Amino acid sequence: MARKSQGGITYPKGFLAGGIFSGIKSNGKPDLALIVSEVEAVAAGLFTVNRIKAAPVVLSQRRIRSGSARAIIVNSGNANACTGEGGMQDALRITEKVSQFLTCNSRKVLCASTGVIGRPLPVHSILESIPDLVSQVSPFKNLECAKAIMTTDTYPKETNVEIRCGDIPVRIGGIAKGVGMVHPQMATMLAFLTTDADISREALKSALQTAADRNFHTLSVDGETSTNDSVMILANGRAGNQKIQKGSPAYVEFLQALDGVCQKLRDLLLHDGEGASKFIHITVQGARSRTDAKKVASSIARSVLVKTAFFGEDVNWGRIMMAIGNAGVVVREDKIDICVGDVSLVHHGVGMGEAQEEKALEVMKGKEIHLSVSLGLGPMTAEYWTTDLTYEYVRINAGYKGRT
Repeated sequence: MARKSQGGITYPKGFLAGGIFSGIKSNGKPDLALIVSEVEAVAAGLFTVNRIKAAPVVLSQRRIRSGSARAIIVNSGNANACTGEGGMQDALRITEKVSQFLTCNSRKVLCASTGVIGRPLPVHSILESIPDLVSQVSPFKNLECAKAIMTTDTYPKETNVEIRCGDIPVRIGGIAKGVGMVHPQMATMLAFLTTDADISREALKSALQTAADRNFHTLSVDGETSTNDSVMILANGRAGNQKIQKGSPAYVEFLQALDGVCQKLRDLLLHDGEGASKFIHITVQGARSRTDAKKVASSIARSVLVKTAFFGEDVNWGRIMMAIGNAGVVVREDKIDICVGDVSLVHHGVGMGEAQEEKALEVMKGKEIHLSVSLGLGPMTAEYWTTDLTYEYVRINAGYKGRT
């Protein structure tokens, strides 16, 4: 009888996964994950724009240019960043060890790390754990894999979907982590996606970029971009569908499904934001260009003063106006409207008065808040998602090294 996977990263045919404790984390929680395709898969990836990049980012960026891979090895609890040549040698040794047990070329093993920056990896402990990890991977260890990539996350994040290409079912699965140092262009966020679709490399790269732009690049928890951001996708073709090419009707359907998976992972990351108590959906409309709309939304989303105002349920719309003006785009004060929920706070740059602020206060007491801004200058719109900034966020990050 054919085996059926549980979901998440192993939902598509031909993928195995697992996660174990390898001695990195002092708390004994799982810290080493492995994702394996039973056959060589088409691969695509996106990585941090931070100019300081961790060794596994540099190595995976180099290897993924070939367009194919068999596996991804991920550790949590240690970023393997700012570790010099020794960090690169450790990443090479780890991927070489995995390749030996998978009987594949080491260049077909990608890697990622997350955790504290500047500490050498306990590489010997990791190398000793790899045989056990490889022996345990299965279609049923998706949750173990999702747990093993976590750092300050409070729960594992996974999702999956099935679509049909013609009469053939095609599956996509994914896992993610990262609830702090999250900002567009990713951050300490890691996300790994799998699909059994037969899809060209060009189409896969395009779909990943579009889905990431729509989802991961519209999420900001604290405005920080780390050294380890990585989003990777493997497509092994085991579904047996007709190959998906960019621009085809099947591509449109695949992109829509991948977008849905990334959207779900983004929402899971948002709702586990470090110490977050409120989740804010920002819509900026009436911009002259989409770039202008995104810059204004980003400025609002990353403003510490705006985020603390939402935490304190302080209807201080002046902070939102300040963030709009700091976005680095041309705006006209006398054109700007601001609403919280369905309550108008500002019209044509002027406050609507205390009665409206009292109504807005009731909206701000909720957990899910929609903030809309109209610039009144054009037809373009952008969306962002962010959180408030709480005492708990400060507590978590004030002692981060001691908890990983």
